[in-house]
Amino acid sequence: MADRVTVIGWDGSPLTAAAQAALDVATLVAGGSSQLRELRLPPGVERMALGSVALVARRVVDHRGTAVVVAEGDPGFFGVVRTLRKPEYGLELEVLPAVSSVSAAFARAGMAWDDAQVVSTHGRGLRRAANVCRANPKVAVLTAPGAGPSELALMLRDVHRTFVICEALGSPEENITVLTSDRVPDHLWRDPNVVLVIGGGQQGPDVPSGWLAGRPLDFPGPERGWAAEPAPAGTAALPGTAPRVELPSAVRALVLARLGARPGDLLWDIGAGNGSLSVDAARAGAAVLAVDRDADACARIDVSARRHGVLVRTVHGSAPAVLADLPEPDVVLVRDGAEVLRACLGRRPERVVVLPRTLEQVEAARRALAEVGYAVDGTLLHSSPLAPLVGEPELEHGRIAPVFVLWGDR
Repeated sequence: MADRVTVIGWDGSPLTAAAQAALDVATLVAGGSSQLRELRLPPGVERMALGSVALVARRVVDHRGTAVVVAEGDPGFFGVVRTLRKPEYGLELEVLPAVSSVSAAFARAGMAWDDAQVVSTHGRGLRRAANVCRANPKVAVLTAPGAGPSELALMLRDVHRTFVICEALGSPEENITVLTSDRVPDHLWRDPNVVLVIGGGQQGPDVPSGWLAGRPLDFPGPERGWAAEPAPAGTAALPGTAPRVELPSAVRALVLARLGARPGDLLWDIGAGNGSLSVDAARAGAAVLAVDRDADACARIDVSARRHGVLVRTVHGSAPAVLADLPEPDVVLVRDGAEVLRACLGRRPERVVVLPRTLEQVEAARRALAEVGYAVDGTLLHSSPLAPLVGEPELEHGRIAPVFVLWGDR
């Protein structure tokens, strides 16, 4: 094993005395091609291209001498340190970081970033990164080949965002470009880069700082708990349709738990009604599309989302026709019949929750889910508020019908 292992972060600026001293005594240096070419290395040092970090780690383990790994920016932030510190390698590291690429990108944009989300598209993270951009007004995206600014903008084509694209940060070829998301695919971009995705919520220097990095000032919102608001009596029916009764809070809590929507997910809430479930899912960090055939319901959802400080995109239209052009969902909540359910299952979400109204609808939903390979479970839930205590004024308590809740996992 190497006698000493130093990990140096480099942002293109002159190295610190400690970093250069580590390079001067190195017998093995791993880094990118430009780093190996531009940094001052001792003569005769073994050089290794930093492609697979795991291969570099195994070579360092076998090396007898002093090893240095050079990475971009802060190697402890979405960087090589995590892999090098895996227990199977047994390496003890000295880390000398530079300014991270995310910090540099926000500095170039002149923006604070303690309220920003940071995501990476490496691996299979592009769609999840796009969903985080849907759900948050300020996101830094660390891109990868094949998952860069153009691909990200195409996934966000149904929403309006501003992209700040930072190419080759810290190098002589550094370039900063600001474009609206619809114009980003018209250009070719160099890899790697950092993309700041801005918009969809309150921004500006007058927005006060929060207490938790990556979260707004009032996180997790003005209310404690989930499904806390009492359900309204109902939503007015459109001509020729049945009236819709909103779910009691205990049922909404179960539905939220079974949906399990989380950051990186996209939820379709079909027949969203007053939008209470949509807002709670957005508070949990998911991106949400609230679909409803009633324009007034969509307007109420917009107001509720703003009041809770979350981003919920409303889609006015009737399912299943309106679903065809929507981005791929991870989780789906269905209230509107077998035809809508089958259309949703054709998009293969990871989890589906269904709220049938009758036993016949329960059996139809179970068959539809099982036929396409979903594991199905469900419950019949009856929730009623408590009667008033002795001496308290009488309250009116209408009977609440039991509610069927089915869920299926792909």
